[in-house]
Amino acid sequence: MTSRSIRRVAATALAATMALTAAACAAPNEGRGGGKPADTAVVGIAYEPETLSPLLGYGKDGNSKIFDGLLTHDAAMRLKPALAAALPKVTDGGKTYTFTLRPGVTFSDGKPFTADDVVFTYATILDEKTNNASKAELDALEKVEKKDDRTVVFHLKYPYAPFAERTVLPIAPQHLAGKQDVNTGSFTTHPVGTGPYVLTKWSKGEKLTFTANPHYWGGAPKVKHFTMAIIKDDDIRATRLRSGDLDGAILPPELAATFKADRGRKTVAAKTVAAKTVAAKTFDYRNVTLPSANPVTGDRAVRRALDLAVDRQAMVKGILSGAGKPAYGPVPTDSPWFAKGTERPHDLGKAQQILDEAGWQKGPDGVRAKDGQRASFTLWYLSGDKLRQEHALAFASDAKKAGIEAKVESGTWEAIEPNMKQDAVLAGGGSPADPDFDQYLLLHSSLAGDGFNNMSRYANDTVDDQLVAARRTDDHQARKNAYDTVQRELVKDPAYVFLTHVDHLYVIADRWQGLTTQVEPHDHGLASGPWWNVEDWQPTK
Repeated sequence: MTSRSIRRVAATALAATMALTAAACAAPNEGRGGGKPADTAVVGIAYEPETLSPLLGYGKDGNSKIFDGLLTHDAAMRLKPALAAALPKVTDGGKTYTFTLRPGVTFSDGKPFTADDVVFTYATILDEKTNNASKAELDALEKVEKKDDRTVVFHLKYPYAPFAERTVLPIAPQHLAGKQDVNTGSFTTHPVGTGPYVLTKWSKGEKLTFTANPHYWGGAPKVKHFTMAIIKDDDIRATRLRSGDLDGAILPPELAATFKADRGRKTVAAKTVAAKTVAAKTFDYRNVTLPSANPVTGDRAVRRALDLAVDRQAMVKGILSGAGKPAYGPVPTDSPWFAKGTERPHDLGKAQQILDEAGWQKGPDGVRAKDGQRASFTLWYLSGDKLRQEHALAFASDAKKAGIEAKVESGTWEAIEPNMKQDAVLAGGGSPADPDFDQYLLLHSSLAGDGFNNMSRYANDTVDDQLVAARRTDDHQARKNAYDTVQRELVKDPAYVFLTHVDHLYVIADRWQGLTTQVEPHDHGLASGPWWNVEDWQPTK
C-alpha cells in the first residue's frame, strides 16, 4: 500500500470515528433523524463566519436568519419588499431611492424598528473606522437621510444600476450596536435583528443554534429549532449525515453520489436513512490566483500559458461529475452578461509555444526556467475541502505538462493568508445579483492585496476604467459593453486562471418536503442552500 493510500485510509477511519463520537454526544434536539422533534432541523455547513454583524459584512447578500434587509429575494432571485413596505421609488435620473418602511416591525428584543436604524446601518458601514471589507460596494452612496420614522431616502453620487440589490443588506439596531465598538463589541457575536430566528448560542468551531422568533413580522417560523453544525471536513459531514445526525448538508459530487447508492441501506447507527439530492445552479467558481509579486505567476506569458494549458472540460467531468461547467472568468457561460467568444480551448501546444517564445526553456527535470528562475510556485488549497483539493491537483497536473511546477500545499485560512502575496491559492467567488458585485472586488487595482479582494494584486488600466464606467451608469447596454471589454482583456492578460463553475449539491433527509433553491453565490453556508427559507419548511406527512 502506498503512503498516499495509507493516509486516505487513516483519514477515512478518523472521519468515521469523529462522526460517531459527535453523533453520540449530540444534544437531544440534535439527535438522529427519527429522534428529532418535527419542528427541529440540523444542517451541516462547511464554513464558519468571522462575525455575525452586518456592519462588518455578515449577510450582505441577503438570507440572514437573524436579520432582514429593506428588500430580499424570492426563489427566482427577484427583489421583493422585506423591511420596506414596497419596492423603492427611483427619481432624479436614478440618483434618489425612496423607501417606505413596513409598519409594526420590532427587533427580537421588542424594540421598534425605525428609519433611524436604516440610517445608522449604512452610515456606520461607510465610516472609515468600520472594518467592513465590502464597503466599496456602496461607493455610489453619498448619504442616507430619514424623512420620518417610516421614510428613508438614499442619495447617490451617480446612477448606479444595481443599487436596489445592495439594499438586501441586513439592518442593525442602533439602540444596541450604536452603543459599542463596531469592530470589537459584543454585537459581533451576540446579534439582535428583525429576522425569523434568534441566535441562542454560537459555539465557535462547532455550531450555531437558533430558535424561532415568535413575533417575526413575516409569521412565526414552522421550524422552531434550527442548528447549523460547522463541519469543515467533507468526509465527516457526509458521515454525520449518513448517521442521521444531520438533516441536510452540502457535499461534493463524489460524496453526494454515494447517498443514491445507500438509499434504504442500514447505516452504522442501525437505522434507515432516506435522503434526496437537491442541486442548485450557481455563479460559484473555482480559480487559481496568480500573484503579481511572484516572479513566475507575475509573468504575463506564464499566466497566458496556464490559462490555455488547463483542461476545464476534464475537470467538469472528472471532479464535478458533470455538476457544473467550464469557467473562463467570473461570469458563467450561460449568463446574459457573458462575453461570447471569450471561451478558451484546452491548447497545450499553444501554451508551450507562448512559453518558448517568452524564453522559458525546459530543464532536464522537465521544469522550465528563465534567467535562472525556475517556473515553480506554491499552490495552496483549504484543507478538508475535497473540491479545492481535486481542482488544485488537476491544475498542477496540467501545468506540469506545460513545464510549470505548481507545488500543492493544504492549510487553514490562517496558514494561507500570510502567504497570499507570493503564493497562488485555489480560491473561489461569484455573485449572481450583479456583475459589479464580484468583478470590482476581484479585479480593481485599488483593492490589490485588500484581504481576500483582488488576491492576485492585478493591475490593468483598461480593466480599471471599464469597471468604473460600468458601475457609474444605469444604461444596460453601456454596462454590457464595459463588462464585455473586461472579459476580453482577461483573455489577453489573465488575472487568474478560472477553472469551473460549480453546481452546489445538497443531500437532505426525506423528513422534509417542499424544498427549493435559488441561483447561489459562492457563499454556500449560512445564507444559501435549501435552508435559505428554512422558516417555511414543512415536515413530510
